[in-house]
Amino acid sequence: MKTLTLFNNKGGVGKTSLGYHLGFMFAELGLRVVLADLDPQANLSTMCVTEDRLEAIWALKPRPTVFGAVERLKRGVGDVDPPVPENVAARISLVAGDLQLSEFEDDLSQQWPKCLDRDERAFRVTTALHRVVADVGSRTGADVAVLDVGPNFGAINRAALIAADFVIVPVAPDLFSMQGLENVGPRLKMWRDHWADRGGRAPALDFELPRGRMEPLGYVVARHSVFAGGAVKAFQRWIDRMPTVYRQSLGLPPQATGLDVASDEYCLGQLKDYRSLMPMAQEAKKPMFLLKPGDGAIGGHQGAVRQAYLDFKNLAAELLSRMNVQRGAW
Repeated sequence: MKTLTLFNNKGGVGKTSLGYHLGFMFAELGLRVVLADLDPQANLSTMCVTEDRLEAIWALKPRPTVFGAVERLKRGVGDVDPPVPENVAARISLVAGDLQLSEFEDDLSQQWPKCLDRDERAFRVTTALHRVVADVGSRTGADVAVLDVGPNFGAINRAALIAADFVIVPVAPDLFSMQGLENVGPRLKMWRDHWADRGGRAPALDFELPRGRMEPLGYVVARHSVFAGGAVKAFQRWIDRMPTVYRQSLGLPPQATGLDVASDEYCLGQLKDYRSLMPMAQEAKKPMFLLKPGDGAIGGHQGAVRQAYLDFKNLAAELLSRMNVQRGAW
């Protein structure tokens, strides 16, 4: 199973929506998918299931959520418990999010430096989120796991990122999102290096450590408005800077003269603001590209639905190629 995380420390760039839609498109292409909600805000879970269902999940004892899976480990009375995934669609399993996951942040912060001392419990805590996702992936026969994380550089995100094989950065065309893009590369490198150091000191364990690859695949231009076939001028000025800023952030060689996002090998795709489709999708609990007339997507909306399908299909196919997911799986 290949693990993909969408990450930007700037919120509001469409990260959760992008992960949700990619998960469903991977399933459309025939893959088995795990959607793992590792953000304590649990926004991915609210996209996947109704509020009533999420309330029922949170009321169960033990909670069949990501926090429920690590609760005994947090309390010091056990290890990770096999999580109970929620089946949200054909070939898609959800590791439900949980607001209580924020209580695990302090444990992750405290145990991170103890890994340098070869402390076994420190490695169990630090790898807990990785083991939760890997367990669900193994039991469901998943080809791809998509991890949703919050917009910050906290300990929960660090634990989620060391579980990631690949990382993509959603970027909105504005100053703050661009600043987030600048910050992502150095942080990924630091976490990768620190985890490699800790992994080399690990004691004998009864589980496999995550590789902590965090290989950057590129960026996705998200949520820009389109007029007459192109991005409006207010957004274009930021879009034009993305190839340079991405390379600087990741320490990559400078771009060729005149390179723009359309020809940039690190630009994985451009996704416009689909406006009225998103509220319909949220109401119908389905991705925008699967909306039907019965969901309210009538008239001109159907053209937008078809375009969204093509946009996400092209993006998903590009990602699968770069992640080397064998074509026979899809």
